[in-house]
Amino acid sequence: MTDAARWKATVYVGGLASLVTTVNLHDAFIPFGEIADITLPKNDAPNATDPHRGFAYVEYEDAEDAKEAIDNMDQSELFGRVLRVSAAKAPKNAEEGLGSKTAVWEQEGWLAEHAVSEEDRAAAAAGAAASIDDRPEDPMQGLEGLDVAGPKPE
Repeated sequence: MTDAARWKATVYVGGLASLVTTVNLHDAFIPFGEIADITLPKNDAPNATDPHRGFAYVEYEDAEDAKEAIDNMDQSELFGRVLRVSAAKAPKNAEEGLGSKTAVWEQEGWLAEHAVSEEDRAAAAAGAAASIDDRPEDPMQGLEGLDVAGPKPE
């Protein structure tokens, strides 16, 4: 299964109580289809007392099963907490965008979008050279004596 297909078959489950385990999630979400994987991200903070971060990802074998789980489990209750179940979003690439450690002009996506070909550069240079010779008169020419605002005194 490709990454895009995997993300379409994955649901985000938020609002989990700290007592919830992967076994509980498996039991709650198995009625909607065959589950491929359950990820319950651990809390990385050194002083954290919770066993997980309060959300999980449930990956199904089929994207239709994921839609069925979203329809049936969103706003349901598990261990006294209301669940928020929605389609999972693919994580942003850490190498691209504003959060990366690489200059934006060195990133592939930026280059593909903003790259200027040699043809375009040559055309721009030719246009600039021609515009120097064909420059129209300055519209402000002859207005040097008008440095005082307001009506003219008589």
